[in-house]
Amino acid sequence: MSIVIYIAVMAGVTYLIRMIPFTAFRKQIKSRFFRSFLYYVPYAVLSAMTVPAIFYSTGNLTTAVIGTAVAIILAYFDMPLIVVALSACAAALAAGFLIR
Repeated sequence: MSIVIYIAVMAGVTYLIRMIPFTAFRKQIKSRFFRSFLYYVPYAVLSAMTVPAIFYSTGNLTTAVIGTAVAIILAYFDMPLIVVALSACAAALAAGFLIR
């Protein structure tokens, strides 16, 4: 029964988080500063969640740094996302085998 309560509470919290901005800001936001601030919030939140996960995903900081370096280099050269992701994973995996 407690799992049902947990799911209900999380559904309520998720609903409130999504509903509050719609009720608080009924008119269009005119402030250029506030609009530009809100424009970058999703990118900042995604970065704040992703970057720590990158460095703790392999369990070894060295392999994570190598994979991240490969991803940054390939992204700098405008490679497709799938190539960047697969190459970074392969580099981290290869580094893990070499370190062991």
